[in-house]
Amino acid sequence: MISDKKLFWSLFVILFIPLTLAFFAGDRFRYPCQDPKNWDKEICQKPLCDVTRTCPEHIFKGQRDPRLGPPQANSQPAQTCQACPPQGAK
Repeated sequence: MISDKKLFWSLFVILFIPLTLAFFAGDRFRYPCQDPKNWDKEICQKPLCDVTRTCPEHIFKGQRDPRLGPPQANSQPAQTCQACPPQGAK
């Protein structure tokens, strides 16, 4: 039978190591061009990144390009078409 002290230290080590790694790991990026610090570097400029498809426009495909900053608020209200048929009408 395992003593209580040995069980405590075993659990402590099992919990301490992953928490320590998570705390000190820092930011990790799968591709170098995901890191905003690299966007101006040569590896993230075409044609180099286009060959490997790791340009920011490839990585963030389908999302707003983060290099453009936050979206601007639209100051004009959306115009509606008076002559258009209602949606869903056939």
